[in-house]
Amino acid sequence: METKILHIPNYYPPHVGGIEGVCYSIVTALPEYKHRIICFNDQKHTVEEVYEGVPITRCGVLAKLFSQSVSFSFYIKLCRIFKKFNPDIVHFHTPNPLISLYLLLSIPKKTKLFVHWHSDIIEQDLLYFFYYPIEWLLLRRADKILATSPAYVGGSRALLSRQDKLTIIPNTVDANRWKKREGDDRAIVKIKNLYERKKIIFTCGRHVPYKGLSYLINAVPVIAKNTVVVIAGEGPLTDELKKRAASLTTVYFVGRLSDDELRQYLYAADIYAFPSITRNEAFGVALAEAMYCGLPAVTFTIPFSGVNWLCLNGETGLESENGSVQALAGAINRLLTTDDLRRRLGANATHRIEANFTIETVKESLKELYV
Repeated sequence: METKILHIPNYYPPHVGGIEGVCYSIVTALPEYKHRIICFNDQKHTVEEVYEGVPITRCGVLAKLFSQSVSFSFYIKLCRIFKKFNPDIVHFHTPNPLISLYLLLSIPKKTKLFVHWHSDIIEQDLLYFFYYPIEWLLLRRADKILATSPAYVGGSRALLSRQDKLTIIPNTVDANRWKKREGDDRAIVKIKNLYERKKIIFTCGRHVPYKGLSYLINAVPVIAKNTVVVIAGEGPLTDELKKRAASLTTVYFVGRLSDDELRQYLYAADIYAFPSITRNEAFGVALAEAMYCGLPAVTFTIPFSGVNWLCLNGETGLESENGSVQALAGAINRLLTTDDLRRRLGANATHRIEANFTIETVKESLKELYV
């Protein structure tokens, strides 16, 4: 009999995001299961649709509170799905406080619950004060808890108290998405020519405080000459970062890139900068994607984050003292001026991702969980 799995991420493709990508990769890699999705919509109305053969309920969002999407229709729809779809397993991606409550109120006793733990709630103390009892009940109810790295578990009070249920399932890279395609080589040459064949330090992500982009910009004056820093993405800090970099002629903001453009920039670049500074960066999917494309990375040391477990110091990249602009610049300069080291770490990075962090490498582990 076909096993039925209800997946609950925050959002789902074509909406772009780290958790969304992880959920999508699991669904697409395991077609032998019957999947269904319920998630938030990025509009106020609820939509029922089929995306790549998978039924999806996208629930309308009324507002956002403490970064939490608020949807009352979600609970009603969730109850209906339990009644009609009757899943064997719920695969729930956290953090998602409101839906944690909805799930506890509606999930049938016989339905297995797998909690995919992407991150603790770290900086929102008021939200966590109210959410903690719900979190405790959620983890007590869970049959399995999926953590993305052993490093993150070590710093998570919630996970350390439930180690009997823990299993490590790392986030993965969709290799098909990041392999070079026809026409990429021409585009890569155009990108290199655009920056006058200078070495390219590239970074991509949301422009929010924990991403540490201000440290990268502050490092630019002491980075070796004949280099450009290209910053992709956007977010609440974009305008502030542009003002900070206004006097720096070697810093370029390229905004949000399409999948094709991002892939081409990754192959055109020489170094990937990943200056995140807190455990809000629990893993680093964007970092893994850059590593797959052969880029050595520079990172900060982030205690109890999966970043430094993913990218190994001296093997696939260089690690710097957290928050030290001078150390970050020093690591970048070492890679810029040592071609053999840069190429070796880049090749090692690709190998590490291929060997450990593609969906093919974790698919069997997921199947064992779903039994």
